Amino acid sequence: MTLISDKPANDDSSVVAEAVQAPKGGRWIDHWEPEDPEFWETTGKKVARRNLWFSVFAENIGFSVWVLFSVLVTQMGNAGFAFMQGDQAVNNGLILVSIPVLVGAAMRIPYTFAVTTFGGRAFTTFSAGMLLIPTLGLAVAFTQPTTPMWVFMILAALAGFGGGNFSSSMANISFFFPESKKGAALGINAAGGNLGVAVTQLAIPLVIAFGLFLSASDPAYRFALVLSSLFWVPFIVAAALGAWLRMDSLSNAKPDGESYALAMRNRNTWIMAFLYIGTFGSFIGFSFAFPTLIRANFPDLQNIGIMVALGNLAFLGALVGSFSRPFGGWLADRIGSGARLTALVFVGLAFGVAAIMASLAIGSFALYLLSFIVLFVITGIGNGSTYRMIPTIFAASARSNAEANGHSFKEATASGKRQAGAAIGMIGAVGAFGGFILQQALRLSNVHLGTMAPAFWAYAASSF
Repeated sequence: MTLISDKPANDDSSVVAEAVQAPKGGRWIDHWEPEDPEFWETTGKKVARRNLWFSVFAENIGFSVWVLFSVLVTQMGNAGFAFMQGDQAVNNGLILVSIPVLVGAAMRIPYTFAVTTFGGRAFTTFSAGMLLIPTLGLAVAFTQPTTPMWVFMILAALAGFGGGNFSSSMANISFFFPESKKGAALGINAAGGNLGVAVTQLAIPLVIAFGLFLSASDPAYRFALVLSSLFWVPFIVAAALGAWLRMDSLSNAKPDGESYALAMRNRNTWIMAFLYIGTFGSFIGFSFAFPTLIRANFPDLQNIGIMVALGNLAFLGALVGSFSRPFGGWLADRIGSGARLTALVFVGLAFGVAAIMASLAIGSFALYLLSFIVLFVITGIGNGSTYRMIPTIFAASARSNAEANGHSFKEATASGKRQAGAAIGMIGAVGAFGGFILQQALRLSNVHLGTMAPAFWAYAASSF
């Protein structure tokens, strides 16, 4: 029997017993046993899947707003913003696209704990709804070409909150599914969110082109950017309403302070976090910077209408990187070792960068685009294989400690699972921070050395 209430679990007077799934309103569920086969088949599966799909939608919108500046900065110079024109355009553009990455990485830590404090339904509604602030703020800021850069920096930071949605969404969904189905559910959730990057980099250039078509006056580009900022507003509202009306909160989704403390003291957490910098950090860092890199290295292509309409094809990188992530987890299972596959991924990243540098040397955009697409595929595979390693490593560590100290094998296994879950939030945050490091390396190399080549070669060397 599933116990569901309109109020939190500590209000016993409001508890209503029901034998079926949570009702449409999306309320607190006081009794949740996904590991019980009968409960899962009769009640849990339908509720869990409904929460998963609305979680994916909200997380996807979070990623879409998170990456919004990656496209907007490429057209701000045309709209009359002086700080995005001339020699300073690339430098300031990389600053504006790196701020959301930094804030998103930082927010992943508190967002991991927020679900267990406020409930999945309430926090998903809040985290989706607050994305209205940067989108509406940008719509206002773009109306005046005199809007200073610091205003856009603040709005970029607010857009960064969308990056934190990944951790709260992953933490929330992990409580709904049994251990045997958690991997697939989290893989769908993660890939669905990552796709928001590709959606924005495909949709927003088309919206800009449509805005330019509608407006024939001098501030046409500003009108197009205002339209692009407002584009996500109805989707944000839909995500927030969907979460409030259709999602649920689990009363037994409580923080496990001991597991978090153990995970933070476990050296495997920090080793995996370092590896995730190279995989997810590369994915998010290059995804955000890709439109700017294309514009900086192949400025002549900006005169080709189809290139503008298709967002300079930058969306392809995030698209293939997102779809290859589940494949990485599957491939790690087939090989039998996520570690072996992850090692091959880093070698592939180094060769991918070498191909990018070769394309720049010969001035071939086709090779440049192909090299980046291969690089994104490799980062996606690495994301999947790295996350596949986390439960395996912590399970092995827990078993080793149990054997050494004579503890119960069953209790050690359960402890390993809890530590793995706790470590995921920190690993995700550190990995996202790697994207900020990558972007800043490219920016500083361009500013002080006049070229991004040293940063690319340093990245290739570090991958080995």
